[in-house]
Amino acid sequence: MSEPMIVDVFTDGACLGNPGPGGWAALLRYGKIEKVISGSEAETTNNRMELMGAIGALEALTRSCGVRITTDSQYVKQGMEQWLARWQANGWRTSDKKPVKNQDLWQRLAQAVARHQVQWFWTRGHSGHADNERVDRAARLAAERQSQDA
Repeated sequence: MSEPMIVDVFTDGACLGNPGPGGWAALLRYGKIEKVISGSEAETTNNRMELMGAIGALEALTRSCGVRITTDSQYVKQGMEQWLARWQANGWRTSDKKPVKNQDLWQRLAQAVARHQVQWFWTRGHSGHADNERVDRAARLAAERQSQDA
């Protein structure tokens, strides 16, 4: 029996203003193979771009595998590990009965995660973590390009 495929993923989001033009990026690494992907939106928020980094990475994977996602977003990590199941059980309402913000992206992320065995890791942003710094630069660049295109 072969070892399961494990992909390491590093994600980040950036927003020029909040809301404003935003970008996201993800670095996918399988062994020595690396791929950086990114995207942007004209009018968005930082939290939406953080979510899109994880979504973009998971949706880019063409087959089910083990995924270790490192993010500098406590919002994304805690959302997936602590809040998501409760939101789903409560009909996408928070504990104070308000609609979950960014529900469309949380649902999309939940669907993308379901295809894989995902572990979540957090790193402090702008702390010298080389892969986090790399996706931070790529996300900022995507946001800046979106800003110039607007």
